[in-house]
Amino acid sequence: MTIRHDGPDRLDDLRRRADLDTALAYYDTLPAVTVEEMRGWWRGTGLPTGHPLDGLLEQLGWWGKRFDSPEQVHPLVFTTPGGRLTSIAPGLIPVGTLLRRPALTRLPAAASLFRLARPLLATPRPAARLRMTEYRGVVTATMCYDAHPIHDVFRRVDDDRVLGAMDVRGAEHPYLFVLTRTRPGQ
Repeated sequence: MTIRHDGPDRLDDLRRRADLDTALAYYDTLPAVTVEEMRGWWRGTGLPTGHPLDGLLEQLGWWGKRFDSPEQVHPLVFTTPGGRLTSIAPGLIPVGTLLRRPALTRLPAAASLFRLARPLLATPRPAARLRMTEYRGVVTATMCYDAHPIHDVFRRVDDDRVLGAMDVRGAEHPYLFVLTRTRPGQ
């Protein structure tokens, strides 16, 4: 399969037809991004590749990420029922269980339970940091979670979009997602 590497349709091609190998081949063509370039608010969406987390974050109301500084990162920003944005403490989420038993998250009650628990999981504190690390042969901006062995490694798609690879210790392959620079309310 041929994926365009220029023009506005390249990510659309991947969303429609991506498999893991094609998506990672595209990721590997993208240039690095700096820590400073990641500052701000970013709207997120998964890039389906057959990963156990495909669609899960969106199902739970994931909005995106917020990078205030290299030391103050909010990796899981969700929309509340009232339309406000709130940061969730990733340390309170059983990531290992979600990866080992993804079917549990697909149960009809899972999203409802998460909505009920969300106020208990909310935090004003940052839960990650940004660093430059090497991943798949390129040194680029990487979000390092404080409470989990997880690194989200970013590559530039264009001035306002990055493709992220969530590298989780013990996972067979990364979860891929797209972040689009925005402002809350957009």
